[in-house]
This record gives sequence, C-alpha cells and structure tokens, in this order.
Amino acid sequence: MAYYNTNSHSPPPLQHPVPTHPAYIPEPPSTPMSPQGYQRYTSTPPAQPYQHPLPNQGHPSHISPPYGAPAAYQPMGPSPQPHPSAMGPNGPVDFSAWGLDNATAAFGMQLGQSAVAAGQEYVQKNLGGFIPISNLKHHFNVSNSYVINKIRLLLFPWRHRPWSRRVVRLENGQSEWAPPREDINSPDLYIPLMALVTYVLLAALHSGLNARFHPEILGITASKALAVVLLDFLFVKSGCYLLNIPGGLSSQVLDVLAYDGYKFVGVIVTLIAGLLGFGRTLYLLVFIYTFLSTAFFLLRSLRSMVLPDASATAAAVNPSQRSRRITFLFLVAVSQIVYMGVLVRV
Repeated sequence: MAYYNTNSHSPPPLQHPVPTHPAYIPEPPSTPMSPQGYQRYTSTPPAQPYQHPLPNQGHPSHISPPYGAPAAYQPMGPSPQPHPSAMGPNGPVDFSAWGLDNATAAFGMQLGQSAVAAGQEYVQKNLGGFIPISNLKHHFNVSNSYVINKIRLLLFPWRHRPWSRRVVRLENGQSEWAPPREDINSPDLYIPLMALVTYVLLAALHSGLNARFHPEILGITASKALAVVLLDFLFVKSGCYLLNIPGGLSSQVLDVLAYDGYKFVGVIVTLIAGLLGFGRTLYLLVFIYTFLSTAFFLLRSLRSMVLPDASATAAAVNPSQRSRRITFLFLVAVSQIVYMGVLVRV
C-alpha cells in the first residue's frame, strides 16, 4: 500500500473493498396450514446443514455476525396471495385471475341477466296468450310411476276404472284439473313427445337394417309424424267447433295434442314387432291390437269432454246433439287406424 502525504488538502483515494462470496441464506421451514385453507410450500432444503462461513484470515470479514437471537427470515418480494379458487364459497369472486376487470365482469353479468329477463318477457308476451306457460308446465308435471302406469293403460285399457279426471281445489277457492303425476286420467305431453322421438329413431333403424338408410330419412319421418298429428288435431278441433262443444276440447289445445300423440305408443310396439321378425301374420295382429287399444282409450277418455254430465254444463244436450256427438266420437276413434297405418309404413 502506498503512503500519501497527510498534509495535502485533497481527500485520499477511495479503497474498494475486496469482493467476497455472499453468505448462504437458508430456506425457511414449511409454513403450517393457514386459516384461509391454503398451504405455503418452499423449495427442497439443501442436503448440507447450514454453517456460518469462517472469515478470511487475510481480509477482514464484511459480514457482521448475528447479535443475540437469530432474526426471523424475511422473504424478499410480495407475500403470496391465495388463488381465487381457494377462497371460501361465500367470498367474492376475483375475476382478475381470468384477465378481467371486476367492474367489467360485473357489467357483463348484469347485461346477461337483463338479456335473460327480456327473453322470458318476450316469450311470455308473445306465446303466453296462445299457450300459457303455466298450462305447458302442468302437462309436463309427470313422475316415473305415472309414465309406467300410463303406458300400461294405453296398451291394456280394457278393465280400467274410473275414466273421469280428478279436480283439486286451490287455496283461493278455485278448482282445476289435477296434474298428471296425481291423476292417471290426466293427459300429458311428456309421453307423446318422447314417443315421437322414439318413433323417428325406430324408423331410421328399420331403414338401416334394410339397407335403405340415408340422413334425409330422419327429417322425412319427423315431417310425416308432425303432419299426421296436425291433421288429427284439425279434425278434432273442426268437429268440436261444428258441434258447438263448449270448454273441454274446444279450448284446451294442449289436451287435444296430448290425446293425438298417444297413438305413437301403439305404433312403436308395432314397429318393434316388425323388427323382431315375428312374421307378417303376427305383425298384423299386433297392429290390430294396438289400434283397438288406442281407439278404446280415446273413446273412454274423450267421452267426458264430448258428452259431459248435465250437472257440469249450463245447457242440456238434446237427443239430436247427443247422437251427433257420439257419431263424432266414434269417427275420432276409428280414424286412428288410418293415421297409425300411415305411420307404420317406414
């Protein structure tokens, strides 16, 4: 080291410290489970236990030893935050984890709720006048036991009693028909809808087994089925209008659609008999039986609507009107053989 003149007014030159290796800072132990429900993990500790480095003999140590008790380890950088998915179910959702601003996400959710409410209002305003949503829900209020018992009634209606529908009284004193799950004689739309879909699939399967399947067969079969239902519906509605049948069939559109759709159950049974290869004779016998059961079911179910009791109507039905209504009821039942004959030809 050179010697400098101490009488000079200039400051002595700076002496740079000799670089030394930094001391090893150990990793902290694993933190126990925190109250928020997440656990903090650390890297794997080194195999060598921590030892204080000995100061260099030739140079003074620039690292001061700890004074008293060792100080707690303070990690560098921001403290870890729990992931939004680890937050409690009642806590607010943090949309920033998905790259969205909270205000923007809240505005989007509010806009979506407004759109759904507007759609529901539009459906209620435009379709509610023709088919009330409450009536539509009433016809789909079914249970598993009802579906099983109803299909059994459609196939074996010969000894069923009674056929009249049950009436329930509401808390406000008004009365209405019991829902299908509570009354087996109540018409529903679940069985006709499921039977229609099953019929289309069976028709496609029948065409595929005969090497005649093409994608258009699904649309053609569905169109034919809907056309048959619409034709039957118009026939029943026209007869009710011409015969001046009040209430019942003339106003309950969903009931008419339900009774028109029950024919698909017999058609499905006939198609299954044809797929199983029981022979032409047995196939015709199954078709005739399903037609008779469907016709008998419609005769008994529609009788209380076409020919109501005298106590249920304000005006009595004279003998001539009664005769015409009975004829119309038999025409509705007999016409099922035409509709079912068209449907089974796939």
